[in-house]
Amino acid sequence: MQLIEQAQSLLNFDGQTTFDVGILDAVISTMHHGQGDAQKQASEVLNVLRDHPDAWTKVDCILECSKCKETKYYALQILERAIQTRWKVLPKEQCEAIKQFIVGMIISYSQNPALMETEKVYLNKLNVVLVQILKHEWPKKWPNFISDIVEASKTSESMCQNNLEILKLLSEEVFDFSSGQMTQAKAKHLKDTMCSEFTKIFQLCEYVVEKSRHPPLLLVTLETLLRFLSWIPLGYIFETNMVNTLIDIFLTVPMFRNVTLRCLTEIASIQVSQYEDKFIEFFHRTMVQLKTILPLTIDLKTVYRTAKDEDQNFIQNLALFLSSFLKEHGLLIERSNDYKQTLIEALQYLVLISEVEEIEIFKICLEYWNILSAELYRDVPFQRTASSYLGRSGDNTRQQFYAVILSKVRRIMISRMARPEEVLVVENERGEVVREFMKDTDAINLYKNMRETLVYLTHLDYVDTESIMTEKLANQVNGTEWSWKNLNTLCWAIGSISGSMVEDDEKRFLVTVIKELLGLCEQKRGKDNKAIIASNIMYVVGQYPRFLRAHWKFLKTVVNKLFEFMHETHEGVQDMACDTFIKIAQKCRRHFVVTQLGESQPFVDEILQNINGIICHLEPHQVHTFYEAVGNMIAACSDIVQQTKFIERYMQLPNGTWNSIINEAKRSVDSLKDPETVSSILNVLKINIRASKALGAPYVHQLIKVYQDMLHVYKVTSENINQAIHINGSIVVKQRLIKSMMTIKEDTLILIGNYFSKLTSSQQIREQFLNPLFPFVLTDYRDCHPDAREAEVLNMLATLIAKAELTIANRIPEIFDLTFEHTLHMIDKNFEDYPDHRKNFYVFLQSVINSCFPALLALSPTQFKLVYDSIMWALKHTMRTISELGLEILQIMLRKFLTCDPQAAQTFYQVYYLETMQHIFAVVSERSHTSGLTAHSQILANLFLIAEQALIKVPLAPEIQDPAQNLLYVQQFMANLLKTAFPHLQDEQIKVIIEGFVTLDQDIAGFKEHLRDFLVQIREATGSDTADLYLEDREQALKRAAEEKRHIQMSVPGILNPHEIPEDMQD
Repeated sequence: MQLIEQAQSLLNFDGQTTFDVGILDAVISTMHHGQGDAQKQASEVLNVLRDHPDAWTKVDCILECSKCKETKYYALQILERAIQTRWKVLPKEQCEAIKQFIVGMIISYSQNPALMETEKVYLNKLNVVLVQILKHEWPKKWPNFISDIVEASKTSESMCQNNLEILKLLSEEVFDFSSGQMTQAKAKHLKDTMCSEFTKIFQLCEYVVEKSRHPPLLLVTLETLLRFLSWIPLGYIFETNMVNTLIDIFLTVPMFRNVTLRCLTEIASIQVSQYEDKFIEFFHRTMVQLKTILPLTIDLKTVYRTAKDEDQNFIQNLALFLSSFLKEHGLLIERSNDYKQTLIEALQYLVLISEVEEIEIFKICLEYWNILSAELYRDVPFQRTASSYLGRSGDNTRQQFYAVILSKVRRIMISRMARPEEVLVVENERGEVVREFMKDTDAINLYKNMRETLVYLTHLDYVDTESIMTEKLANQVNGTEWSWKNLNTLCWAIGSISGSMVEDDEKRFLVTVIKELLGLCEQKRGKDNKAIIASNIMYVVGQYPRFLRAHWKFLKTVVNKLFEFMHETHEGVQDMACDTFIKIAQKCRRHFVVTQLGESQPFVDEILQNINGIICHLEPHQVHTFYEAVGNMIAACSDIVQQTKFIERYMQLPNGTWNSIINEAKRSVDSLKDPETVSSILNVLKINIRASKALGAPYVHQLIKVYQDMLHVYKVTSENINQAIHINGSIVVKQRLIKSMMTIKEDTLILIGNYFSKLTSSQQIREQFLNPLFPFVLTDYRDCHPDAREAEVLNMLATLIAKAELTIANRIPEIFDLTFEHTLHMIDKNFEDYPDHRKNFYVFLQSVINSCFPALLALSPTQFKLVYDSIMWALKHTMRTISELGLEILQIMLRKFLTCDPQAAQTFYQVYYLETMQHIFAVVSERSHTSGLTAHSQILANLFLIAEQALIKVPLAPEIQDPAQNLLYVQQFMANLLKTAFPHLQDEQIKVIIEGFVTLDQDIAGFKEHLRDFLVQIREATGSDTADLYLEDREQALKRAAEEKRHIQMSVPGILNPHEIPEDMQD
């Protein structure tokens, strides 16, 4: 603690206090090696010091006196920040002194090879600082920089090595990272200058390659060249000896081959037509050298496992090179008769690499195989007949050329097929065991890409696909390839090609597969083995609904087999049975509700008769899946009377449980506090949720029966929760029983919301469902303790309003009274509390504005201001989902005002137009809101366009006499606003900024880049020196954009005001 107190002296810049570098060393040591509060406090002191505007004045002292590497690095960070933000306002002599100091330090370190190696991190930071200086000084104030650094590079190899590092960093700053770091005009000028002076840099690289035998220097030269290849003029690549040098000198040398291959990949990705011969020669020479490094006979899969890191990296780089070249220029090589064998060899390499057991490398290859197979599939307009497939017809020369390679690819895809979907059984925050389907993981994306590729490959030659799968299945049966992993991948592959064969072939193939798998199940001993095989049988049959629909007896057998599996308690089998059952029910549902040939009743009748026996061994979450599956069947019944009877029998079991609960509650309302009763209520509610999801609108027949009692249970449960909070405090909501009670409320609301969402029109919303919501749910929401308020209320209201639209407009004021302000008070203290309420609040607001806008306009001015303020509050949120919702809501609202009652629109513009502009600029200037830049640009462009097109018919300020002056006033208002908020901006800058906003208001992409330029300028103090902002260039560009915009407007009759049309166009 004493050190931290001493450290406060470091923040004293009064000129009287000596800056103690020893204390700074100690603070930095505490930050890096300390722990707890001491470390945290040290970090805070260092952050304050780094942000102090005069901290840079201590850098020379720190660098000279400190003995600590970390302290010196920290000093350079301070200097880097000062250069980035304050360079233009520092005295010129100070700038020159800093520049000379940094250059001198770099020279002193880079002249000594040993020192350069030991101080690599420090020297690199010095290089970074120099590049930051260059971004301000070069080329206007340091025009000879490129010449100077090239000449200096010839004095020693170590200095040359570091100078190339500087050029590499400069290239990255200008070409890779300039967006958002410098203005467009400045970035363009630096890019143009670098291109125009590249000859000198290129000659330096050639000089190094010719003269040097120093491996580290040659490596840096190649790495620097790699950074240049994305932007240098193409002549340097194809009209010099660069490519041949890379291939013939560097590719075969182990130390250089990785960076060389990356250079070649960059070249291979270039898309131009004028160098076709060069590309062919380049590819052939590379392949010749490649065969000396990596013979095609090598067992790459085995070698890769034990290879060193750099060798494994080489395989990955090779995959990138081959796939990049073939994607861009494969057709060129294919058409060249002399090099077809070279192409085959390249494809053989890709096949070998595809076998390597490294998923990232496989993904690179997969992307190419996907592109190739899709291209070949689309090459010929297939007719979907058996004779049209390559396997039968053989009439396509191009596909024949690839046939052998693609057969190997099929085998790889089948043996490596990814898992179709990952299902996790997890416990949610309220203690319930639920199953989550992971839809967007890398594994799912991998499966989708592999599946798509295998489908294309099957279309190209289904005979080969079937042959490989049948062979691998036989090897499972005879034991030569038997393993759980191999069986899984094979069955996932079989399932993935569903629909890609003609129906007769698919039927024959599937019968063979099922027969073999059933035989395998009989043959294998042990529950684990049988469970794996059973799961795979279920998966495969679930993937072929077309076959099941065409073969009723087989479908019935499969479903009965699934019912058997539902009694099998081996881990995973019941889940798989239920998942397969719901898939089949969704895809074949109509077949279960009609009487099939040879049957006496629809099969759903049999299911409903035996429902208790089928589900008796299932876990609750599995029962819920089962009910959703059967609900899908019943939803397909077209006979309304029959369907109603089915629903009655379908819900008989849960309704029996529900009635028992309600009868018990009538005798003693305290029964609703019993944990077992609470658990039973939850189970019944979840079955109803799944039923409503599956049945849709017909679920109304069930809802009528339980609705009133369900709302009473909701109310009593809410009272029980409030009572518990009153007695024990808010901590009680973490208790398991209270959590379950809160879930009863949530599930009730989900059920009601589900029902509303399934309705096809607002006319289907019945008053008998709508009216009770207000006393039972919304009044309860108002009266609840905030911690007992259910966020799902807001979600349910959003669904209801979206469906009801204007038919519920007269109830919006009441809804607002009961929910809006009460929620707002929960979330307006900070950005963190009640995250679910916060999100759902804005979802609700979005629904009101989108679906019931006139009701919003009917609110009192005070209420509307609350709505407006809450939207502005959303924009400021650090939670991205909330700020994005706020931006969406604002965009919808601005669009609605363009088409609503004109008087309401004008009132809004008069009161809120300029305020909205202020809010958006306040948010956009915050670094934490950079992700919203596109939406910010759309909103601001819209606001400027509204003013420019004179859509505001009322004066925006008392001093305006004529509304036609609104645009001019907006520009003056914005200029004053920016000058006040960012006093370091010069008048000339502000003028160009405002001009750009008006000129580009119909070009969102241009507006966004202009806004990005604005953000760059507000973060950098310029003083009076604005030369390197190239404002004149930018002004000229905006003038051209304005002329083009006006030309477009003049070409559309009526767009321009008659008084804006030039005289010579009036006649």
